Amino acid sequence: MPEENTDAANTLLQQHDGVQFQSNDGTQPQSNDETQTAPPPPTRKPKFVLTIAGSDSCGGAGIQADIKTISSLGLYAASAITAITAQNTMGVRSIEAVSPAMLSAQIEAVLEDFDIKAIKIGMIYNSENVMAIKKSLLKCNYQGPIVLDPVLVATSGDPLSSDNLVNAMKTELFPMATIVTPNIPEAEVLSGMEVKSIDDMRHAAKKIIADTGVENVLVKGGHGLGNTMTDILVCSSGLERLFLNDRIDTRNTHGTGCTLSSAIASYMTSIKSLRKAVKHAVKYVHWAILSAKNLDTGHGHGSLNHLSRPIRLATTEIIHTDDSSN
Repeated sequence: MPEENTDAANTLLQQHDGVQFQSNDGTQPQSNDETQTAPPPPTRKPKFVLTIAGSDSCGGAGIQADIKTISSLGLYAASAITAITAQNTMGVRSIEAVSPAMLSAQIEAVLEDFDIKAIKIGMIYNSENVMAIKKSLLKCNYQGPIVLDPVLVATSGDPLSSDNLVNAMKTELFPMATIVTPNIPEAEVLSGMEVKSIDDMRHAAKKIIADTGVENVLVKGGHGLGNTMTDILVCSSGLERLFLNDRIDTRNTHGTGCTLSSAIASYMTSIKSLRKAVKHAVKYVHWAILSAKNLDTGHGHGSLNHLSRPIRLATTEIIHTDDSSN
């Protein structure tokens, strides 16, 4: 007698930080006398998230971190690579940008095939690829949320951008973004002001909003001091929220910004409130850092544990109309 498939339930509801993701493996148990007449399993469709970012050869940040994050949150990750890096946990050795034509081809191929529910943009590296991203999103008439992580420097301190990138991002992509997520050093570059306190983080966010037209800015406090890590969300609507977490004593923080931005994009596929999406994403990153606290991954800044609490691919059933009766 074959073993009973305990996973073959009609619907499996799984929770991740209070957010429910519905998944189904597409199979249902059948008795022997039903096998000839039972209808085929229903077609299932996942939610798609596109990440546009650079490749990290050690797997802790960039496209690799994004795919792990999106997948662990029960979503289908598609990608477009902006640049290839040779790096490990100790530093970045080399960067080679993908051509604008190739970057555009990747983005358009994905958007023309998949119903993308959210986009995360990370490391772009140069202004030419800023324009390639903008043109492709406009060409494909993408209307969904965009989470833009303005990656300028790696966790190791190595630069991940060319000299003309900042102005191009602020002018061309910030107005298209739903939210921008700089860390403190990036907020200083983007706002042109020194950031040493929570009030400074707030003022920097407001200046970025005023200067660029982006409506929401999350300044991340990972580079701050003290035992409490504070992230602050500032919105053009006047909404402000602080997100507080105990600082974790670990060197395994490589890719935290990439992980947070892709987690925000993932949660935005199911949560309409940006504040709540950010709240859940911050919790996800905190847990990913905590569960990787004592992992030995390389000789420098190690990776987070993106897969500490993975959930199955969330899908919805596609209803096909039976036209045979017409």
